[in-house]
Amino acid sequence: MTVEAMPLSVDVPTGQLALVRPADRSDKPHLPVRGDLAHIGLAGRYFVPHYAVPMPHTVKAASVLRSAGKPDGEELRALRAGEIFDVLDIAGGWAWGQAQADQLVGYVEFAQLEPQA
Repeated sequence: MTVEAMPLSVDVPTGQLALVRPADRSDKPHLPVRGDLAHIGLAGRYFVPHYAVPMPHTVKAASVLRSAGKPDGEELRALRAGEIFDVLDIAGGWAWGQAQADQLVGYVEFAQLEPQA
């Protein structure tokens, strides 16, 4: 998918960004922010080195959303086939992002996802 073809359904900040407090590093289950990366919609509220525009993917077959990008990561919940998962990062065969159904943040095996057309 090219950048030109990628739909932008998030509000991209346009004003001056400023660090007003340390980034919230708590384990809030519905907050797509890590120490190195955050959802672009959080720019201006959380200061991290990188922001990502979500890339919607469809879950190909029943899978598991985990707390860490590894097979023994804590199971957060099941993902059903056809569910939409917004990918924010891909590394080591795992996608980090947010399930659209309930906004829960976690990791899913990237092989279980396919980009939305």
